[in-house]
Amino acid sequence: MIGRLLGRVHELTGEMAVIDVHGVGYEVELTAATAAALTGHAGEAELFIHHLVREDAQTLYGFATVAERDLFRTLIRMNGVGPKLGIAILGVLSPAELAEAVANADSAAISRAPGVGARTAKRLILELRDRLDDFEPIAEAPSVPGSPASEAVLALVALGYRRTEAAQAIDDVAHEGATVEALVRDALRRMGSAA
Repeated sequence: MIGRLLGRVHELTGEMAVIDVHGVGYEVELTAATAAALTGHAGEAELFIHHLVREDAQTLYGFATVAERDLFRTLIRMNGVGPKLGIAILGVLSPAELAEAVANADSAAISRAPGVGARTAKRLILELRDRLDDFEPIAEAPSVPGSPASEAVLALVALGYRRTEAAQAIDDVAHEGATVEALVRDALRRMGSAA
C-alpha cells in the first residue's frame, strides 16, 4: 500500500495530479485545497496518500496534511459516504472547519459540499460527533509549536486529557509571559472547578 509520495508535480489538471517519483508517474486524485496548494508548485511536493484497491481499479487520493487524510478515512468508513463524497466534503471544509461544523451542528456548512443534502448533513453530524472526539489531529494547538501554550497542551494530554479539551483549557487561561507550569496549573484549576 502507498501511504506517501514525495516527487515532482509533472501534471496538474483540475483535481488530478501526476506526481513523478524517480521516473514513475503516479496519478493522484486531490481535494480542491490540495490542488490549489500544488498549483504553480516548483520542486518536490509531498502528498499523504490513501490507496484504495478495488477489483477493477486502484486509486490514489492525495492530501496536503496527515489530518486531512485521516479525516478522509474517517468519512469513507461511514455508511453512505464513498471516496467521491469524502473528497467533495474536504474540498469545501478543512478538517478544522468540519470539526467546528459538527460541534456547532451546522448542517448548512456541510451541505455546501456537492452531493450533500440537508438530511445527509444532519446524519453526518450525528455520526461524526462521536468519531471526531478522538480525532486529535484536527485539534489545533493555541499557538506555535514549542511555545509554552503548546507544551502545556502536551503536558495535559500526557496526564490523560483529550487534546481538544486540553487545547481549550490552555486557550482559556493563556496570557503573555506565562510559563508552562503556570498554564498547566491554571488549566487544571479551571477544569477542576468546571467539573
